[in-house]
Amino acid sequence: MLVDLLGQWSFGAVDWLAIGAGIALAYIVFGIAGFGTALVAGPILILFMPLSKIVPLLVLLDFVAAFGNLVPSRRDVHRPELLRLLPCMGVGCTLGVIFLLNLKSDLLLLLMGLFISAYAIYSLWIKARPTMLSTAWAVPMGVVGGTFGALFGSGGFLYAIYLNSRLPKDQARATQSALISCSTVVRLSLFSVAGVYADGPLLVLAVCLLPAMGLGLWGGRRLARRLSREAFVRLVTWLVLASGIALIGRYLSA
Repeated sequence: MLVDLLGQWSFGAVDWLAIGAGIALAYIVFGIAGFGTALVAGPILILFMPLSKIVPLLVLLDFVAAFGNLVPSRRDVHRPELLRLLPCMGVGCTLGVIFLLNLKSDLLLLLMGLFISAYAIYSLWIKARPTMLSTAWAVPMGVVGGTFGALFGSGGFLYAIYLNSRLPKDQARATQSALISCSTVVRLSLFSVAGVYADGPLLVLAVCLLPAMGLGLWGGRRLARRLSREAFVRLVTWLVLASGIALIGRYLSA
């Protein structure tokens, strides 16, 4: 029965190896930074399946991964920052769904890539910069992060920028995991209502990729524990830059 359900994908052994490696790499990044799965795994998975299947697939895996990250670190969640960002993220997700249903997102994709690449280059280049953002930044970071998350599956970098400027590393990661958990619940609900998961093979594929996801999370968590706060923030900034370049590349290849 499993073969029948996966029959539509027609994956060979090398295909499965590449897909599994892409998922593992994406969740190593997720385990370290708490975001980036769509931007890391997307360019690999697009070789084997359409984007319309990739985003719902990664939402399923992100749902499991985010709660897996949240459970052991829930005591580190900084509730004031979480409650400050959640309403803004909710507004952003609503706007993102409206834009997704009514606008062409290719130009937004390019603008997003240019913006976050410019920010990352600035952050890496300028050493003397404010160490803490004002709480007022929760509004644009939350709204735009929610919007980008609904449009492109990749708004977590904005939460990371804000939280890493205000909280210690463990609290920032735990609070971001809580935010990503809430975001995936919203997106999972929207895809479910739209009937996306009525497609049996997609659910089975997600289950088959759970071991690769688990391996990536395990590796990412081990790496994150060995990093100082400064090294962690710098690594997140490099990941943000890579995400921006990936978005620009996706726009140019579309």
